[in-house]
Amino acid sequence: MNRTLLLAKSHYGEMGKSEKKIADWLFSHSGEAFPYSITELAEKCDSSEATIVRFSKRLGFNGYQDLKIALAQELEKKIITPYITAEDSCFEMLEKLCNDIYLSLERTKKNIGSANMTEASEVIAKARKVILIGLGSSSTVAAEASNKFLRAGCNAYSYSDTHMQAIAVSQLSYGDVLIGISQSGSSKDIVECLRLAKTRGATTICVTAKERSPITKQSDIVLITDTEELRHSDLGLSSHLSRTVVMDALCYRIAYMNEEKTIEGMNQGEISLVSKRITE
Repeated sequence: MNRTLLLAKSHYGEMGKSEKKIADWLFSHSGEAFPYSITELAEKCDSSEATIVRFSKRLGFNGYQDLKIALAQELEKKIITPYITAEDSCFEMLEKLCNDIYLSLERTKKNIGSANMTEASEVIAKARKVILIGLGSSSTVAAEASNKFLRAGCNAYSYSDTHMQAIAVSQLSYGDVLIGISQSGSSKDIVECLRLAKTRGATTICVTAKERSPITKQSDIVLITDTEELRHSDLGLSSHLSRTVVMDALCYRIAYMNEEKTIEGMNQGEISLVSKRITE
């Protein structure tokens, strides 16, 4: 994996038009020898030497020379961001997915907001009851997170059935928390549940990729994950993992905030599972 080009891809949305010309040229010539001086590269990219220096510093290098050395050290005949094709070997598909996941997590770190993460963890840790809801792949994120929150000392539940979601939310009140997970931010049932929870005094949190979407309007705390369109059909592997990692980070923070309760819960959990294991 060419880490420098992946880094350029993750910063692409922040670049100006001239910097994007440099990035585009590097993407289309990945794997090629890179003997160009800064003047030669400027000509190749239809850019300026000053822009190349600015581009290099955006990626964390001191200047063009450091960028050039990094690219030379990482030289591989690999395409960085292609679609998966039927001609790819299984390992090549794995490689492309790993690249996608790396970019997805980098974009999530930039989008999500440190203050929002802190506020969400504090609210969840103090909650009387936490309900997590989602549909499709988001429902599996909700279910896994509720299991982890439970072990971290939270009174947590998850629901994937829309009828049960509505019933559970109707019983929320002040001191409770509802977490709605929706990549699109437009799932009608999830948005409606968040709206209802707000009317009942519960704190609402959403995990979504769409900052301007119906779900954010019904959420007290908004956690924005990877915002780019999925590259590999509708499987949504990268976006799914970005949502999972966000929930894991919340869980770790909550576990340390509720340390005594977490340790007691883990001990009790281990005791309760003894009878479920086969021993020789």
